[in-house]
Amino acid sequence: MTVRLHLVRHGQTPSNLVHALDTAAPGAPLTPEGERQARAVGEALAGEPLDAVYASTLDRARATAAEVARPHDLEVQVREGLREVLAGDLEMRTDEESVHRYLSTMVAWASGDLDVAMPGGESGRATLDRFDAVVDELLGTGAGTAAVVSHGAMIRLWTLTRAGNLDAATSGRWPLDNTGVVTLESGGPTGWYATRWQDEVVPHAAPAGGDGPGGEPLPV
Repeated sequence: MTVRLHLVRHGQTPSNLVHALDTAAPGAPLTPEGERQARAVGEALAGEPLDAVYASTLDRARATAAEVARPHDLEVQVREGLREVLAGDLEMRTDEESVHRYLSTMVAWASGDLDVAMPGGESGRATLDRFDAVVDELLGTGAGTAAVVSHGAMIRLWTLTRAGNLDAATSGRWPLDNTGVVTLESGGPTGWYATRWQDEVVPHAAPAGGDGPGGEPLPV
């Protein structure tokens, strides 16, 4: 059975407005604009045959997921493994050096060096393992279509490393806005392939070349 995953970034928070590396629990709440965005993405996904809605433990993801689940009368399944890529010692920093360190660590992960750790945080392997565990749980439920509300860097990292038809250079140029949705389907030789990245239709065939996630900051 083909499974469709809608990976949804949470709505806007005050930390997003100042570009802070906000990854600790419980995290910043949604702004009024973030609440509007959450309602809008809930309406946008109302026509999808969702069987399950999952969210990270952070407040902004849970609040967004509640709006996604509402039209389907579903209970939000909250899981620790869906949290953002942890900033560790860089938590709540906004300076260029800290943001560069956060991004460069993720570049190493995207290049295959998963044993590198974020300063004071997790390795790439541990980060992906915890997200994988939730996806495996979801697959075990028999759900055909599910929404997973998580965070910008986490969604980008997991998608780039798990979707066989994406490369970091291509998708690194694509934004992932607040309440942006990346859609993947199971199947094919790699297990997952992306079908849409926000407004971009993703070709089924793997792109050629590319060796880095581009220069766009990874949102949290």
